[in-house]
Amino acid sequence: MTDQAMRYLASALAIGLGALGPGLGIGLLASKAMDALGRNPEARDALFVPMIIGIAFTEAIAIYALVVAIIIKFV
Repeated sequence: MTDQAMRYLASALAIGLGALGPGLGIGLLASKAMDALGRNPEARDALFVPMIIGIAFTEAIAIYALVVAIIIKFV
């Protein structure tokens, strides 16, 4: 296996595995928020902002994985 092929494989693994965790995290965050809203609809204002902040932090991890994958591929 050549050096270039190893770079492509490492880049694919970095973004593939790096996006798996945030995908699961966002799904769990949204699922629990919908469950909480189903039980107590009046809590919408108290749940919305922390849910959005949690989703933003979780999405940042996927962006870091993308940056690492690009660095591996081109450096």
